[in-house]
Amino acid sequence: MGDLEGADVLIVGAGPVGAVAADRLVGAGLDVICLEQGGAPGPLVPPASAPWELLGAGTSHFSPNRRGAAGDYPIDDTDSDIEVLVWNGIGGGTVLWGAQWERYLPSDFRVRSLDGVAEDWPIGFEDLAPYYDRLDLDFGAAATPGDPAFPANGAAPYPALPIMDLGRRMAEAHNRLGRHWWPGPNVVGPVENMERARREGYPAGMRARAGETHWTRAQKAGARLVTGAHVRRILLSAPDRAEGVEWIDEHGKPRRTLADVVVLSAGGIGTPRLLLASATREHPDGLANSSGLVGRNLMLHPFTRVVGLFDEPFDGVQGYWGQLLHCLEYAETDTSRGFLRGAKWNLGQGFGPVAAALYPGHREQLWGPALAEHVRGWVGRSGIWGITVDDLPDEENRIELHPQRTDRWGTPVPVVRYRTPQDAARALLYNVERATESFREAGAHTVLTTPSLRGFGWHQLGSARMGRDAARSVVGPDGRAHDVPNLLILDASTFVTGSSLNPTATVCAVALRAAEALLSSASDRKVAP
Repeated sequence: MGDLEGADVLIVGAGPVGAVAADRLVGAGLDVICLEQGGAPGPLVPPASAPWELLGAGTSHFSPNRRGAAGDYPIDDTDSDIEVLVWNGIGGGTVLWGAQWERYLPSDFRVRSLDGVAEDWPIGFEDLAPYYDRLDLDFGAAATPGDPAFPANGAAPYPALPIMDLGRRMAEAHNRLGRHWWPGPNVVGPVENMERARREGYPAGMRARAGETHWTRAQKAGARLVTGAHVRRILLSAPDRAEGVEWIDEHGKPRRTLADVVVLSAGGIGTPRLLLASATREHPDGLANSSGLVGRNLMLHPFTRVVGLFDEPFDGVQGYWGQLLHCLEYAETDTSRGFLRGAKWNLGQGFGPVAAALYPGHREQLWGPALAEHVRGWVGRSGIWGITVDDLPDEENRIELHPQRTDRWGTPVPVVRYRTPQDAARALLYNVERATESFREAGAHTVLTTPSLRGFGWHQLGSARMGRDAARSVVGPDGRAHDVPNLLILDASTFVTGSSLNPTATVCAVALRAAEALLSSASDRKVAP
């Protein structure tokens, strides 16, 4: 078995979390190797463009099961209410995301204390605040300070992106309804991106990607990034000490790489899969799983869209793909609504022609002139409230390994078992009604609603959660596995609860905080266990 020279720190996964950790650790002088099973993302295809809509149905589909790229592995989500979407490659989900940059609310870390359900995080908003501030600069946050629903937001390096005609229409409607709205926080990447965006009218493809915000800098500082590397299992030198990983290279050759510390940033599906696949005689139920919670408490952020159709076209419909506005009116618990926790809304531009023709809420088949008329009535005349709800953790929502099925490298396929919690289902229905009122107030002649959309499982959270009690959690507050202290988990699988807000800013803040804690234990450039 061929070996790759070892390192102080070995990171599995080159998404935004792996990028943030690698950048900080190599910048402090540690030797870092990152293994990524995908590759470089290639040129950016602007969202809502004709090429993007066509590629999105095939080679650039959000689902790895439909995409089937060289770095993808199958995910069995047939027993899940929500289809899992991941992007494997340098930059991870930031290759295709909407770049919505939301900090979690302070209440999101104290759900047990405030609402009597789930568990509190072992860290709070105040622990992450300085890391949020640093990441705003790194990712190029564009936001307006003073949001009355979230005054804890920091000062972004750029002003919020323009809210366009559609945003102004909806903001005026919310003013009349007495509901919250605010320019949506987005991230745009390095300063040259913002300068180009201003010149070009804020194009659809403008968004930060971890490959350019962090990996370029980390590699210049000496981080080694290996693509086409499928990690199969974590290796141990003792029952409580990781020594590296076993992986298959792009040519199918088995390899091993050793390190003082192993960091998992493979995501809410990939991380529990790897832990379960690394079972040994001393760890028969999977690595770091003495609590029995590896793979448990999976949260997938149930999501739906409410679409408003208007008579007159909006200017700027080909603008950026991120959120024009966000609405946090219903993000906090109000028991009078009949459920706990809440929802976050984001206002997005309408559809391109392919999406307009194929929208799930449109049932009849149209052809020829009727189809052309339908598309003309949608493109440039529609707006979308995207609604994400907080789904509280449930141990029955979980990741397991398939007993027979494996991927092309012989690693068991992960099986997703997920049912939408009752509170989340009630929250969706309630917020769909409120969003319908929003569009009606804004003058939409038609409002289309759908139930929870199955194909939108972008956020996979909670499947290896953090806590101080080793019997009730997988890792501690700094990401160290209770059972294997030199194994760190720094992705969203460590989340205790999910919030209703987009998780990337928070998971990167958790990772940056953990990287700082790891550096504080370094001695003579070697990381202490």
